[in-house]
Amino acid sequence: MKIRSYRSGDQPTLYEICLRTGDSGRDATGQYADPRLLGQVYLGPYLALAPELALVLDRGEGTPVGYAVGARDSAEFAARCEADWWPPLRRRYPDPVAVPPAERTPDQRAAALIHRPPAPPAAAGRYPSHLHIDLLPEAQGQGHGRALLHRLLAALAAAGSPGVHLGVDPANQGAVGFYRRLGLTEIGRSPWVIYFATELPPAGQPGGW
Repeated sequence: MKIRSYRSGDQPTLYEICLRTGDSGRDATGQYADPRLLGQVYLGPYLALAPELALVLDRGEGTPVGYAVGARDSAEFAARCEADWWPPLRRRYPDPVAVPPAERTPDQRAAALIHRPPAPPAAAGRYPSHLHIDLLPEAQGQGHGRALLHRLLAALAAAGSPGVHLGVDPANQGAVGFYRRLGLTEIGRSPWVIYFATELPPAGQPGGW
């Protein structure tokens, strides 16, 4: 397997990977009436607005089995999403605000994120970048996730970022353990998300990624 840059033709397969890891790291296929919806929320903005920070794990012959995506400046990225990404999706997916949260379908829960994207934690101020990473089971446990993460962190450091944060579903204990083993620090949590972060030394300096 090799790590390469994202190509526009990868999008359908990466959306599928997002769905197949969308249930706290498990396969969410069949849970959504619209199988592209999770990709529209958690992956599409990065492929469209920050493709230079989108990496693909390729098992050969151009077949992705994982990806890592990120944003250099989370506040700026959120503003770009508000201007360019969320508006057409808000017209396509109705706001489920009238449905009590406990009664919402998976599609409605995802649609709520389109209409009200979560803000980064206050503790993330010193870690302005953020990222997401997903791998299919066949690519896990072999060091590929670590390699993807290091490659993306190095790219963020080279772009001048002083630090990066990310959020993990507490139910995804595999991912929680993965980030802890890599030395990321927990900076906050709620019942729905645990936030991890790490500083990024300037590119090329000892201790850098």
